[in-house]
Order: sequence, then C-alpha cells, then structure tokens
Amino acid sequence: MATTGSLPKDFLWGYATASYQIEGAATQDGRGPSIWDTFSHIPGKTADGGTGDVACDAYNRTKEDVALLKSYGARAYRFSISWSRVIPLGGRNDPVNPLGIKHYQNMVDELLANGIQPFVTLFHWDLPQALHDRYLGLLNKEEFQLDFENYARVCFANLPKVKHWITLNEPWCSSVLGYNTGLFAPGRCSDRTKSAEGDSTREHLIAAHSLLLGHARAVRCYRSEFKAKDGGMIGVTLNGDWTEPWDPEDPLDVEACERKLEFAISWFGDPVYFGKYPDSMRKQLGERLPEFTPEESQLVKGTNDFYGMNHYTANYIKHLDTPPADDDHLGNLECHFYNKAGDCIGPETQSVWLRPHPEGFRKLLIWLNNRYNGPIFFVTENGTSVKDEHLKVGDDRFDDPLRCEYFRTYIAAMARARNESGVDVRGYLAWSLMDNFEWAEGYVTRFGVTYTDYENGQKRTPKRSAFVVKETFEELIAKE
Repeated sequence: MATTGSLPKDFLWGYATASYQIEGAATQDGRGPSIWDTFSHIPGKTADGGTGDVACDAYNRTKEDVALLKSYGARAYRFSISWSRVIPLGGRNDPVNPLGIKHYQNMVDELLANGIQPFVTLFHWDLPQALHDRYLGLLNKEEFQLDFENYARVCFANLPKVKHWITLNEPWCSSVLGYNTGLFAPGRCSDRTKSAEGDSTREHLIAAHSLLLGHARAVRCYRSEFKAKDGGMIGVTLNGDWTEPWDPEDPLDVEACERKLEFAISWFGDPVYFGKYPDSMRKQLGERLPEFTPEESQLVKGTNDFYGMNHYTANYIKHLDTPPADDDHLGNLECHFYNKAGDCIGPETQSVWLRPHPEGFRKLLIWLNNRYNGPIFFVTENGTSVKDEHLKVGDDRFDDPLRCEYFRTYIAAMARARNESGVDVRGYLAWSLMDNFEWAEGYVTRFGVTYTDYENGQKRTPKRSAFVVKETFEELIAKE
C-alpha cells in the first residue's frame, strides 16, 4: 500500500461528470439538440429507454452541487460544456447562446468561490445534431475541425478563469462506439439491423482523424491567443484498459497485449506526441487508416500540456490466428476476464466491461509514462459500478463496499506509481460525483459516490464511498 503523506500537498483531487449525463434541461434557455438527444430517444438504444432530458437536473442546481463537492473536501471538479447549449446549431457562422455561456460562467465562479479548481472538457460526445445533419459531423474532416476550433475559441474567450482545459473526452469511444459498433450516438455501423447508414470498416477511422485535427486546432488556438494571459494548461483525455497475456508463456499473447494498448490508446496518443499513427495499426489497416499530411502531422504533434487519463479495468488478451475481420477495431485479438490458468482479473460489477484490477492502473501509468517520455498526468476518470446497485432499497442504497475498496486500492496504486516509478501525476478525478445517465446503459448502471433518487426530485444522498475517497486522500496527501 502507498504510505501516509505520499502525495504532494498541492495534489488536486475531486470528481468528474459530463454535461449530457447530469445537466438535463434539454431545451431550457435556448439549448439545441445533440446527437445524444436524438439517439437516446430512439427505442431500444438505451437499456431502460432512458434519456438525458432531465437526468440529475444539474443545470438548475449549480450551488447545491458545488456545496456537495465542498462537503466532500474536493479540490477539483471536472465538468463538460454542452456544445449545443453554447452554440445551439454548432457551426462557426451560427449564433452563440448568451444564456448557455452565462451558465458555465456561473459554474466556474461558484467553484472558485468555494476553493475548487474547474477542469473543463469541451467535447464529451454530445455533438450538436445540426452539425451531423449539415455535413455528417465527424465524417467531414474539413468542416468539423473548423467548427470545433470556433467553439473552443468561444469557450476560451468567455471562461478565462479556467486553468485546466480538456479538448476531447475519450475520442476512442466517439469513434468506435459511434461509427464502428453503433452502440453510441450517432449509432452508425455496417449492420443494417442496427443502422440504415454506416461503414464499420472505415468510418471510425475517419471520425478519429477529424477529432485529432479538431483537438490540435483548439490547442493551437489556446496557446496562440489565450495561454499567455490566462495562464492555463490544455490537453486531451484518452481512455485505456490494462492488458495481461491470456497465456504468459505464449509470445503471441504477449505481443497482442501491446497491440491492444496501441489500438486503444496510442491510436490517439501517438499522433499527439509523435505526429503519426502506431505502426501496428498501419500494418493491419493499410490504406483505410488515414494518413496525416506533413502539415497535419506538425499541427497535431506536441499538442498536450498534460495527459488526461481515464482508466477503469483490465483484461487478459488472447491473440487470434485467423486474419483480422475488416471491421476489427481491437487489433485482431480477444479480451477475457479469465486467463489460461483460470485466474479471474477481478470481481463482477454492473458493467459487463468492468472488473476491478488496481495493479493494472499502476502498470498502465508506468507504460504511458515510458511511451510518452514522462508527461504530466491528470487522472480525469476512475471509478466503478456495483452489481445490482439499482435494485437496492432503504439505507442499503448508500452502502457501497465494492466501490469503497475500489477507490482505496486504485488511489493507492496511483500513489505507488508516482513514488516508486516517478510518474508525474498531479491530480485525480473520481467518476462520478453522482449517479447519472450512463449512456447506453441508461439509469440501470450507477457510478456515483452520491445516490441520485430519480423518483423523488433527483435528491442527492452521499454514499459511503464519498467519505472513503476523502479519507484516503487526507491520509496520502502531505500536510506540509
């Protein structure tokens, strides 16, 4: 375990959320629809038919939620801006909504007045629907990057007090789940039983390329027009799971572990740090993987002041001997929770993709630190769902021992990576502040340290894990 006082006294910790998952107020004060408004209203696209129309009603509860954060001892809060709340039609020639701007200004001011640093994400998957209708959104590289740069500039200009900006949240999810598997908005894929449009062999690769160029333009804009006077940092948040070989004696499984990390993380990390896609992706995907022009490569390379890391779980990786399918997005391999010897990676949760494995967090931090030459890290999401938590009643709803153990062990693993391996991690934002709309899993799955009572006015009640997170950081952060 990590030792007392093993994190610096200025370590920033707190909680994370996303606009569509908590805000609600879907049409209030001039907000336009996003692709998630459209997608979640299609029958069968979310587990319980849930939408973000009301969610946690956070748009109308700024002071209440900031007070909650303060009561938990949080030093930082990551939230995302709803693009279609700020620019309802999304585009660079479309009008800006002053009421949307004012909401986020009020949020930043309220946080700072309570000693909490805002971490602001520009794009957490909720593309304005108008941009999808106008030019297919992420599938139009030229238009998207210009509109995203304009949106970013509007946010930078109106929120100068923000010192930590995140351009994109998990572009892998936007790309793969939105344009390859069709599980997330806008739900495009080759399976015509799921979507009337889409090409799972190419569209996710095009979407990813557009996102990277949009990110790069936003970073260039911030650095050239705002950084000197505002004094902030800007980076991108990438998701990634740790990998262990299904058969550690099989060099092909060991190799597949590395390839899985490259297809999941380095797809976006390598362009940002090195200006090119990983060789393993180029080898498998060939001409389907877009090429950066020399100008694009220069634009993208070096566009991270910090590495935003979202991490939840780990898998055993088994290589495949057959040729990769044309729509493969993993790297021609299988992910398992049990290895050849029958060992399980971690206990079951409500999320079919998530099993706690804290040692994987430590190992992945070290892997990223080595690959990208010692960047500054902020852990921008980390947390877990709990099996059947949505079925609990009475005071049991507020008792979440699995989540408590998850946070204790993962935070300790992070502290060990910092102290034993020199990983420069400066902040940790737990997912999530409160139970919320969990995308395709609707309201069945809960990730919050705060119980949200959807049946009774979205009332918030702390769970035991909220106090465990606070106690863990109080122990680990140096007093002097």
